[in-house]
Amino acid sequence: MEGSELITVTGSTGYVGGRLVPELLQNGYRVRCVTRSAKSLQDRDWTDQVEIVEANLEEKNEVLAALKGSDRALYLVHSMSATRNFAEAEQKIAKNFVEVSDEVGLKQLVYLGGLGPDDVEKSAHLQSRQAVGRILASGSTPVTELRAAVIIGSGSASFEMLRSLVEVLPFMVVPKWVTRTKCQPISIGNVLENLLSVLGREEAFNKVFEIGGPEVVTYREMMDTYAEVAGLKRRLILPVPVLTPRLSSHWVNLVSPLPFTLARALIDSLTTDVVVQGNGDEITPERTPEKLEDAIGKAVTRVQEMEIPTRWADASNFKDPARPEPSDPEWAGGRVLVDRRSLRTDLSANSVMRTIKSVGGDTGWFAFDWLWAIRGFVDELLGGVGVRRGRRHPIDLRVGDTVDFFKVTLVTPRRLRLLAEMKVPGHAWLEWNVSETEAGSVVEQQALFVPKGVIGRAYWYFLLPAHILIWRRMLQNLVKLAERQE
Repeated sequence: MEGSELITVTGSTGYVGGRLVPELLQNGYRVRCVTRSAKSLQDRDWTDQVEIVEANLEEKNEVLAALKGSDRALYLVHSMSATRNFAEAEQKIAKNFVEVSDEVGLKQLVYLGGLGPDDVEKSAHLQSRQAVGRILASGSTPVTELRAAVIIGSGSASFEMLRSLVEVLPFMVVPKWVTRTKCQPISIGNVLENLLSVLGREEAFNKVFEIGGPEVVTYREMMDTYAEVAGLKRRLILPVPVLTPRLSSHWVNLVSPLPFTLARALIDSLTTDVVVQGNGDEITPERTPEKLEDAIGKAVTRVQEMEIPTRWADASNFKDPARPEPSDPEWAGGRVLVDRRSLRTDLSANSVMRTIKSVGGDTGWFAFDWLWAIRGFVDELLGGVGVRRGRRHPIDLRVGDTVDFFKVTLVTPRRLRLLAEMKVPGHAWLEWNVSETEAGSVVEQQALFVPKGVIGRAYWYFLLPAHILIWRRMLQNLVKLAERQE
């Protein structure tokens, strides 16, 4: 590997591309990201470490500008549109790309396509992916094509559809393909490893590699595995022959945050068996491919003392590619229910934070302390920690401290985050953030809840009217108390 090589990445704003770029940088490559809008890459940790080129890949002259001076390129562009002409557009882009690749003398072109037989008839999207692979391989530039099926990782559209269905629905009426069609899912970590392993390897030139995890499963079996890993009861599934891909797409769109066009494209590709055939070229992975259970375990939202594992978390906490990223789409990372409110005050941020850090114990919870006491009593009856733990010090807080039935997971001069340890059907946090203004400061308060299944969602919405009253009064009284103490 030549560490100084310039690698151009198309699709860098996408799921795989966005996670591959930091891996390339870590391996010593210089990276150029091609995107329609540079603004789409401004929220990444690695933005200032890469070259960003704006280009419309349907325009050949813009492709030339994007590839000029590159050593190798990663082709990660794929449309998940349900429009009739998506295949035509994809083929046009591929033709532009291969012609320009030959013109500028690329050393290698690496393409991530879709797993499935070459004569696949059911899925227009799989047909298009394989047509793109053939076009890219038609030039003189050495091409390495990797084919993958369902990619398991938070933010992957296929995985997010799986997550939504299992989390929301304890009972499902599904098309027959859910229980019959075979798939060989692979973890996002293994996909990235495979992409990196073929980069710069001459023995991988002009070859097609099929990649997959160690298990061949049905979509139903993936649902069962997700439920087991997420601690949910096994879902009741009734297969019927009358649900067409289009009807199934509307159904998925109803119970999940995925856009209809994306759901339709995913379902279209899932109605075809997509497994490694084992009769072509093979990649020898550096480590054993992850089992489905382990891959889902990494992707499922976890609660750790120092992390809120969702797209609103600090990006620095998430180095595993299976975890959520702040740049993931709104529908990624699992459902997070939030009550957010703010209040301005003439006080300094330091004054407000002193009061915030006194929460719990003798100070109480700023509003409706009698309700908090009842909640603690009920928690004890349910086998929880209750409210009697109090706190270590009346005003000083450290990470790991208990505050009644909360635990401190983050404390800074301007921010406090508490993880709820009472019995709830999900994971809950309270967080305060104080920012300075010319006239004083702004106090932002957030109550965040990651529900566990249908019961978790019912819990949130049933108690929401009471919680809104409590949280509003908490913030108001917090500021009033800070003003009195000042």
